[in-house]
Amino acid sequence: MSNFQVVIHHNPDCGTSRNVLATIEAAGYAPTVIDYLRDGWTRPQLVALFAAAGLTAREALRETKSPAAALGLLDPAITDDQLIAAMIEHPILVNRPIVATPKGVALCRPSERVLDLLGRWPPGPFNKEDGSPLIDANGKRA
Repeated sequence: MSNFQVVIHHNPDCGTSRNVLATIEAAGYAPTVIDYLRDGWTRPQLVALFAAAGLTAREALRETKSPAAALGLLDPAITDDQLIAAMIEHPILVNRPIVATPKGVALCRPSERVLDLLGRWPPGPFNKEDGSPLIDANGKRA
């Protein structure tokens, strides 16, 4: 699986994002980690990611712990184009983590969703950082 590339759009301050990254690394992958808060987003990048993941900009909008409400973005009349423009200006507005592999692209919330995108899983037992099980001792999804 040397051609099995994993890309994670990661927020190091987010527990879910850290859990997903730890799962990817424990499975033996060396992912490309994109710190989108530092690097920002481009419109083509967001449009492509959302299309590949089958998400609308509204579905990808981070509503809590973000300026979404203060910016008036929770109003259903706001269009996807307006949301994407706001996401480019305020990268924190994009929910995370978004992971891309040869098996697909997904917003990995909850963090267990990353398992559907990997060609192999971490050996079990494997727990999230809060101690809750992700993979049991038999290598099955907990």
